[in-house]
Amino acid sequence: MSSASPAQTTPAALGRLLPLYAAGFVTAFGAHSIAASLGDYTQAGAAASLLALGLLLAVYDGAEVVLKPVFGSLADRVGPRPVLLGGLLAFAAASAAFVLAGSPALVGLARLGQGAAAAAFSPAAGALVARLSPQARHGRAFGGYGGWKGLGHAFGPVLGGVLITLGGYLLLFGVLGGLALVVAVWAAVAVPAVAPLPRARQTVLDLARRLAAGGFLRPTATLAGATAALAVGVGFLPVSGAGHGLDPLATGAVVSLLAATAALVQPWAGRARDAGRIGDAAGMAVGLALAAAGMAASTVLPGVAGLALAALAVGAGTGLATPIGFAHLAAATPAERLGQTMGAAEVGRELGDAGGPLLVGALAAASTLSLGLLGLAGLLAALALVVAVTARTARR
Repeated sequence: MSSASPAQTTPAALGRLLPLYAAGFVTAFGAHSIAASLGDYTQAGAAASLLALGLLLAVYDGAEVVLKPVFGSLADRVGPRPVLLGGLLAFAAASAAFVLAGSPALVGLARLGQGAAAAAFSPAAGALVARLSPQARHGRAFGGYGGWKGLGHAFGPVLGGVLITLGGYLLLFGVLGGLALVVAVWAAVAVPAVAPLPRARQTVLDLARRLAAGGFLRPTATLAGATAALAVGVGFLPVSGAGHGLDPLATGAVVSLLAATAALVQPWAGRARDAGRIGDAAGMAVGLALAAAGMAASTVLPGVAGLALAALAVGAGTGLATPIGFAHLAAATPAERLGQTMGAAEVGRELGDAGGPLLVGALAAASTLSLGLLGLAGLLAALALVVAVTARTARR
């Protein structure tokens, strides 16, 4: 943990964090910029089945789910900075290899390489955010980190679509590789080395006990729920708007409103948490409840007004819950185990990112989109209640 004073807000302190925020943007942008256009890719003849499309979509997130805990533990062992730099360089190399090969058939292999690389630098970046920030400023630090990651999730499909339209997948992969390389060089210059801390021997049972504790489960479940709401908001609110006769410009504005709200709320929520104006349990529970209300509002209120209100509520809810969830997780974790814990928590986020749209899509296929959105709203509301009740029980 940094020994800096909580009052420090120097440009130098911010300069150490900005490359880490950029790394968060890279992993989110890398996942969503490519995934948004893979449907057109398969139609172009590179893979002629929905099964192939599903595999192409899953390989990036699948690599992250499997490897994030592994690289998180490695970051604890050797220090998070080498894992961060190595992951960013590997991401750039995987992207460049696709461009140099020039073979569309290799997109799946390139995404696997990108996902494995992201599994390394993402938990390392989270651990560095915690280690380089005083505990009294974790909320603000993770507010910035989550805000930039949210921008990558929300605007990745749009920016990816523009790049693919201009120059195809070679341009997109080239931009991704160049961006990762720039961030790696930036981090090498600006992020100081953080030595690994002495660790007591940990058995599998010790690990299981720590990951089963409320201090891990509550924030991880919150992060999963918030990420699910964000993914569904970006993916399904435009579909709902189109069903009400809105044109692509209007539905695109809704997604932009959601993303902007989440990005603006996260730093504010982090500062409020650090100042003691928002408790961790209350912030996580209220954030999830707001996201649930937004999902429900999109099914009840018609037209642009209903979608705008839904976007504001989902954006505000995810923006409130995410930095507080990360800050609570960091506060409850021994500093020498931050990498391992962040890696495990990131798996929860990935499951929410994939599981939320899957749940809504399955319910919509069986009935209507409104029922799918209401199903997620009910799940988020239940999760908010569980977070609030278990936190209150733990304090007794």
